[in-house]
Amino acid sequence: MVSPRAFAVIWAVLLPLIALAGWGSVGPVAGALATIGGLLFWFVFEYAMHRYLFHWQARWAPVRWVVFLIHGNHHEDPNDPMRNLMPPVLSVPIALAVWAAFYALCGPAGTWAFLGFMIGYVLYDLIHFACHQWPMKGAFGQALKRHHMRHHYVDPEKNFAITAIGLDRVFGSAVTSVRG
Repeated sequence: MVSPRAFAVIWAVLLPLIALAGWGSVGPVAGALATIGGLLFWFVFEYAMHRYLFHWQARWAPVRWVVFLIHGNHHEDPNDPMRNLMPPVLSVPIALAVWAAFYALCGPAGTWAFLGFMIGYVLYDLIHFACHQWPMKGAFGQALKRHHMRHHYVDPEKNFAITAIGLDRVFGSAVTSVRG
């Protein structure tokens, strides 16, 4: 469990530290392109994780239990604020493993790609929390919230994207009509 304020403070410290770790490792253009690439990779990763892992209908009971812990419990009570943000005790160690993978695949530019990926993750978690806990004023905020609430209250097998909601149209998983 983590409060939104603690989540924001933790990542407001960690994201600049990631940038500092990559500082000088590649040129500014390469760093910027790697960061953008990492962010774009996050969007597709987020969609795939939500669609295929978080909603996996496993046959083996221990796997079903893990999937329930990861995401199913959120569907049991979607508006419980304690089920809307990933606790850093889980997200930070996972992030370190992701960083190692990016570095192994991309060399020094991997730190910048990792930064983009983690910016996407932080946006995802904050937008997800906001969709469930805040009124989301403005056309863009309302569109994000409407999209996600349809996942919970219209069809849990549709509208998997949180940050890049257009991906549901691209992959044919958008709610196309709202049932009465």
